[in-house]
Amino acid sequence: MEANVFRFRDARAAPDPVLDAEPVAFGSQPVPLVLDNGSFQARAGWACPGPDPGPEPRLQFRAVCARGRGGARGGPGPQVGNALGSLEPLRWMLRSPFDRNVPVNLELQELLLDYSFQHLGVSSQGCVDHPIVLTEAVCNPLYSRQMMSELLFECYRIPKVAYGIDSLFSFYHNMPKNALSSGLIISSGYQCTHILPVLEGRLDAKNCKRINLGGSQAAGYLQRLLQLKYPGHLAAITLSRMEEILQEHSYIAEDYGAELQKWRCPDYYENNVHKMQLPFSSKLLGSTLTAEEKQERRQQQLRRLQELNARRREEKLQLDQERLERLLYELLEDGQMDQFHKALIELNMDSPEELQSYIQKLTLAVEQAKQKILQAEASLEVDVVDSKPETPDLEQLEPSLEDVESINDFEPLFSEEAPEVEKPVTTVQPVFNLAAYHQLFVGTERIRAPEIIFQPSLIGEEQAGIAETLHYVLDRYPKAVQDTLVQNVFLTGGNVMYPGMKARMEKELLEMRPFQSSFQVQLASNPVLDAWYGARDWALDHLEDSGAWVTRKDYEEKGGEYLKEHCASNTYVPIRLPKQASRASETQTSGRGSGASGSGAGEQA
Repeated sequence: MEANVFRFRDARAAPDPVLDAEPVAFGSQPVPLVLDNGSFQARAGWACPGPDPGPEPRLQFRAVCARGRGGARGGPGPQVGNALGSLEPLRWMLRSPFDRNVPVNLELQELLLDYSFQHLGVSSQGCVDHPIVLTEAVCNPLYSRQMMSELLFECYRIPKVAYGIDSLFSFYHNMPKNALSSGLIISSGYQCTHILPVLEGRLDAKNCKRINLGGSQAAGYLQRLLQLKYPGHLAAITLSRMEEILQEHSYIAEDYGAELQKWRCPDYYENNVHKMQLPFSSKLLGSTLTAEEKQERRQQQLRRLQELNARRREEKLQLDQERLERLLYELLEDGQMDQFHKALIELNMDSPEELQSYIQKLTLAVEQAKQKILQAEASLEVDVVDSKPETPDLEQLEPSLEDVESINDFEPLFSEEAPEVEKPVTTVQPVFNLAAYHQLFVGTERIRAPEIIFQPSLIGEEQAGIAETLHYVLDRYPKAVQDTLVQNVFLTGGNVMYPGMKARMEKELLEMRPFQSSFQVQLASNPVLDAWYGARDWALDHLEDSGAWVTRKDYEEKGGEYLKEHCASNTYVPIRLPKQASRASETQTSGRGSGASGSGAGEQA
């Protein structure tokens, strides 16, 4: 294969098998279920105690659903995650329970939970008798948590639940055990990018910042760039393929301007451009056929044309017969003058003699058509165009343009002389390389698409990039706290896995920090799965800690938005509603101005 030419994998998700629950899951003590509820991918698995808690989540699937049209009529019902296979044919039907990274459509969220419980071997018909550790967004709205708690406690009747932030779980998974770490977390996912300051093991929620850009916006930007560049391949430039280019062929430039200057050099372009091969068919439109194949194809077309002409003759004969019968029996024999004059007007005729002539011609045309049908059946002759009828007033059977072209192809078959022997057909060589025509040259697009998280203005967004937002967050702290935070800048999330991301953050920090100051940037060991690993570790360490789990009793007493804080959770801010005037005081106020009866009502109240 030519250098720098890559084929799209077009990976198709395999349906998840229905697994059996771990044997230890039904021991004396229920084993927690860990659900990393991400907007791009959901991950579910068991937090099994013991020396080997398990290598990875047993279930990973895209957090999307598609409702089938025939679900209510016995057809396929809603399909979730990997059961969808390829997403592109169903892209217009896909629905997600998330708005950005916050679950808002709890009906779809219930489908995701049903899918998780079913494929993990948990029977959710009666109840899910397992504690659940569930990840949520930073500063998650109380309404979203309230609806989620209501779904878990009322629908699945779980015993208890613990909420935590995915990036904090990843942070503590990569930090030393039992250490009150401080640092600055940069978490970039599919929909959003967050910057979270952590002071002595607790999240400083007041200074958290969010940028509404992530991998989804980068994929959409890359799709627009390539569709403008290759308008002939609009349908082939799909979002799934753009996500594949982002994951496997894109990188973050340490210096964006200098990197663009490098791409201006033809040698650098030729050595670094990635040519993405689109699928194509090597068969030409005018592919060559042998003489026997062409003769057989023409014979097939001839038979189809014979059938078409015979069917049209029969239809025309039936129409003429019906018209003739109506004129003879309904108009002439009945002797109804009103209908007779009405028929003259409809046929645009001036006298009965003209109508009689028309009837005679119509009778002759019917007889001729019957004879033609009999002759065609007897001699199998092909009458492509009927002879010109004697009466121009009658409707003629005009062949279509396609039929005329087909007839022209069959001229040697109808000629009396034998057709000449066809010359052997030479193979037509393509004038250009079809494979090269179906290639996407991905050059500067490799750095332009992921650059939007640093420069949102590239796609017209009026937001600050990561570097500006990071500088803004640091400026809200004293100098000593700033020095502590920058010693542990932690990168996590699926959108930080580009090559060069760590070097770019070090360059940005070097520019914003004072001269000769120190800082350290650390990349998560597994930016995608560390959130689930951290939640699993937390569940095993705090299984007996009643101060970290929200029980059903807590839910009934304090509401669905209630949250018990821990090292990886959000800060709980209860709802404070403004006090309203009581109805009794309002009644007394209105009663004072309404006479004796009003005052009596006020005293009674």
